[in-house]
Amino acid sequence: MKRLNEPKIKAKSWDPALEKTILNDWEENDIYNLSFSKQKKPFVIDTPPPYPSGKPWHIGAAAHYAQIDMIARTARMMDYNVLFPIGIDRNGLPVEIYTEKKHNIRMRQMNREEFIDLCKITLDNLEDDMIQIMKNMGMSGNFSGYYRTDSKEFRALTQSTFIDLWNRGLIYMANRPNNYCFECGTTIADAEIIYEEIPTKLVYMSFNVEGSSNKISVASTRPELLFACQSIIVNPNDQRYKDLHGKYVQLPIFNRSVKIFPHHSVKQEFGSGAVMVCSYGDQNDVNIFRELGLKEIVALNEVGLTTTNAGPYANLRVKNARKKIIEDLEKLGIIQREESIVHRTPLCERSKTPIEILPLQDYYLKQLDYIPKLKELAEEITFHPQFHKQILVNWLDSVSIDWPISRRRYYGTEIPVWFCNSCHHPMLPEPGNYYRPWKEKPPFVRCIKCGGSEFSGEIRIFDTWMDSSISPLFITKYQQDIEFHNNYYPTRIRPQAKDIVRTWLYYTLLRCYTITGRIPWSDAWIMGFGLDDKGEKMSKSKGNVIDPLPIIEKYGADTFRFWSASEVNLGYDFRCSEEKIANSQKFLSKIWNIARFISSFDEYQPALATNTAQLLSSDKWVLAELSQLIQSCKNAYNEFNFFMVAKAIREFTWELFAPHYLEMVKGRAYNKEDKVSQASALFALHRCFSTILLLLAPICPFITEELWRKMYSVKSIHLQAMPSSEGLNDDLIKYTKLIIDFNSLVWNKKKQTISPITRNPLSLKDSIEMSVPPELESFEKDLVDMHNLKLVDHT
Repeated sequence: MKRLNEPKIKAKSWDPALEKTILNDWEENDIYNLSFSKQKKPFVIDTPPPYPSGKPWHIGAAAHYAQIDMIARTARMMDYNVLFPIGIDRNGLPVEIYTEKKHNIRMRQMNREEFIDLCKITLDNLEDDMIQIMKNMGMSGNFSGYYRTDSKEFRALTQSTFIDLWNRGLIYMANRPNNYCFECGTTIADAEIIYEEIPTKLVYMSFNVEGSSNKISVASTRPELLFACQSIIVNPNDQRYKDLHGKYVQLPIFNRSVKIFPHHSVKQEFGSGAVMVCSYGDQNDVNIFRELGLKEIVALNEVGLTTTNAGPYANLRVKNARKKIIEDLEKLGIIQREESIVHRTPLCERSKTPIEILPLQDYYLKQLDYIPKLKELAEEITFHPQFHKQILVNWLDSVSIDWPISRRRYYGTEIPVWFCNSCHHPMLPEPGNYYRPWKEKPPFVRCIKCGGSEFSGEIRIFDTWMDSSISPLFITKYQQDIEFHNNYYPTRIRPQAKDIVRTWLYYTLLRCYTITGRIPWSDAWIMGFGLDDKGEKMSKSKGNVIDPLPIIEKYGADTFRFWSASEVNLGYDFRCSEEKIANSQKFLSKIWNIARFISSFDEYQPALATNTAQLLSSDKWVLAELSQLIQSCKNAYNEFNFFMVAKAIREFTWELFAPHYLEMVKGRAYNKEDKVSQASALFALHRCFSTILLLLAPICPFITEELWRKMYSVKSIHLQAMPSSEGLNDDLIKYTKLIIDFNSLVWNKKKQTISPITRNPLSLKDSIEMSVPPELESFEKDLVDMHNLKLVDHT
């Protein structure tokens, strides 16, 4: 076995600039399509289509998508037929808000089509940057055929599924109290609400009890809704009000009588223990109105002003109405006191402004009937990590109304309904095409109910989750290619963040089951949040958002990806900082340096490859450790846990292979006189290093590709199979601790021994007298050469 004059890896360090060259090569040769075969088992990733809502793209999201690519690359190396679609989510409110701010305009003050065109231009610009970041990260998805959720094809499928569910009676229209955001100007679902503790005033008011001189103290955080009050409730066990059950009180200013009801929902310790029930102060008011059959009084309109029902307080914003009515109640002597409290307030998830509950006509998709079945289906899905299943379970337990799916906005998929101008009967078209009722004539001429010929198109759009929730159907060509859909649906895995389990994951499960009768995926892979280096949530207002693009350009995609894998423990929140990302470069430098040394020697390929019994003890030992590494990595890869993979590879490479084994066999690798022992060393060196590259390839695709092609094969590493531990015996692992301890003992003794020549501690190359423990006798020659030992004979 000869030593090469020069290593195959000539550069002294890994240059991230090579990533662009490698990326171009992958694109030109379309290498991922080469691995696509109908003979392989399908592995379909329901890739989350990111939303281009503004710059920069969140570094936590970029880390998330880097790991989704690791899922795809792992599956290919495990011989699956991988379908890795790339999509861009372009529907919904965020782009409307972004466009309004960017152009200093208001949506409802513009021509609808002109506003939609502005949104498209905005999305196109943001989308280009996002696609470029994904490519630069080395994502191996189908960029040539990436989809958009605002395309005619995608929106046509959303509308087709709506028409199907409408015809089956699973969608209906109803006028019901619903969550409404005035800032967004639309209905929102329960899943789009967050809660915050906000300071407010609890106002105590004295109401007269009719037919007596008694008064009752009523405490409320919403005195401005006094005109919409339809009852007072008290806890049935509250002894203070036992004698008032069924009696009436007089509402001040409005001079109406409302009844006092006992109700279990009242907390005796809160306020005065007597509460107004208004339409509508909160969700509890909604429930009590239904339960007691109270008549609704509409308090607010769709622009956030009080209605004419408020009398002298009509046409006021909520805060102004509150201020004015408190002033008037104080003048009448009704106000007893005001108490400062912190109130759990429902906010719109997007605008972060308080929501109100308005009675509005909306479209509803039946979900309550499906909750028991969805709970069963949840048990069929394997969650990674398992504990995040509880988010879905908790949400299923909390669903209390059907899903309101209509929104009063512009940029989204239109609801495909026209109404007869004569009888107002809703008319739906045949599924298959993309319809825009607000600007198009209906594809029919007569009303099926009254024969009328004039129609008005629906102006509302769908909740964006109506679109996003059909992603597994769209990517598997539902209603487009029956054979393809049957082969690839259900998909294998849904990767996503934990904050949209109750929206995207839940709605997809609901929609796909109601449409196909099957679950959309077998696995759900849930990631935590990316936080700043102090553990705080990133936001533009705080100025702590990190743009991933300059980070990737500065340090390279592989550095970013290895940081993602080694920093982000599956399912948990993680901290992001440029310093931590930069530190990940050290491991890539270690890999490169090892490659330079090993590439100086030819790979040895004879009978040793099939008969490892001929190997020397040190070589058998490291291959035993390699066998353990392969099994650990495969187990972690099967769980889609890249944190465990990165940790295992780093520990093996940095803490065992490089400092211990490689130093033990350097002498044999260079020794051309003893070809048998040299061949054994070189076989083990190459076997270990080629395996390290293969195991690392899904995480760091660029550096592994460069080293693999220069050292082992012209065929891409990403078209290779995962390494096997077959033929590797792990019996010698029992020596690992002994070897590490002995090497550490020698190194420490040299540090503590002063050279009589230099008067400094011995260097690692200096000779020293020591004996090798009897239990390491079979490793003695390699240990002597490694440490330059002068053996001490204790006999």
